[in-house]
Amino acid sequence: MNKYLKGFLHRGLIFGGFGPIIIGIIYAIIEKTTSGFSLTGKEVCLAVFSVYLLAFVQAGSSVFNQIEEWPLPKSLFFHFITLYTAYVTCYLINTWIPFKAEIVLIFTAIFVALYFIIWITVYLCVKATSKRFNKALK
Repeated sequence: MNKYLKGFLHRGLIFGGFGPIIIGIIYAIIEKTTSGFSLTGKEVCLAVFSVYLLAFVQAGSSVFNQIEEWPLPKSLFFHFITLYTAYVTCYLINTWIPFKAEIVLIFTAIFVALYFIIWITVYLCVKATSKRFNKALK
């Protein structure tokens, strides 16, 4: 088995369990703050599986950034596509967003903007840290 696929699966399995914990906390807060809030067993089960999948994919897809043979744009592309596909699919299946073109476009625009804001922030932090380390080594 490819070492990157193993890495993807290993990371996903380690961190995937945090998703159901998070959805449980969110549902508990919504129940305490919203009158008449209730879910069916099917809705809870689907939400738990969905957030597990999202956490699994989120953690596992970090392996794309460690494939040394790939240039940065290719790594970012595969990371982005993997995350976007998982998120939009889960949001639509759970009806967290309606299946309407304009809503999916809004979701996509927000996802793209946040994705690149996060990656620019990470890039700048890594660059500043490496600069600091290089300065300390000299």
